[in-house]
Amino acid sequence: MTTAGTEPAPGLRDRKKRRTRAALAEAALRLVAERGLAQVTVEEISEAADVSPRTFFNYFACKDDALVGDHAGDVERLVARLAAAPPGAAVLTALRAALDEVIEEIHAERELWCLRMDVVARNPALLPRLLAGNAETERAIVEVVAARVGVDPDHGYPALVTAVSGAALRTAMARWAAHSDGPDLADLVDEAFAALAAGLPQPDRS
Repeated sequence: MTTAGTEPAPGLRDRKKRRTRAALAEAALRLVAERGLAQVTVEEISEAADVSPRTFFNYFACKDDALVGDHAGDVERLVARLAAAPPGAAVLTALRAALDEVIEEIHAERELWCLRMDVVARNPALLPRLLAGNAETERAIVEVVAARVGVDPDHGYPALVTAVSGAALRTAMARWAAHSDGPDLADLVDEAFAALAAGLPQPDRS
């Protein structure tokens, strides 16, 4: 049973699919980190995750997709949560709240996410696919932001607020990944969004 504003808990089948997807992504990242991008095949990833190559292709179109992450799933959740935010909430507030679930998952899988960031940094060939996924996410968010503020999607505001929010999240993640004993990711994201909401004032140097 669910209440208004909550999502039903995933069933057994969904949980199994998430575990399989996560196992494939982890196997891909660890193998590529050890050997390099060109030296790892889909067959080796599948074997490391204890599934068949056919199962791999049920989850990812290619090896690169397993490495950069599941943008489609994130897009669906972000758009749903953003659309469900109270109509009177400021856009930045609504965007920050919409990120809660994603941030919790990233925090819970710190080692894997840090590995993903390292693998992407050391394999520039992955950047086009990563950027394409980010662009897909931003286009979907722009549509929802435009609807919230009552302007056309090609108005400058939805694209700008979406872009700077994405930059705030990426900046917070980079700081979080660089310092294992530093603040929680959620706190760093809060700090970044607060700076945006305040108009990016210069830090106090005193």
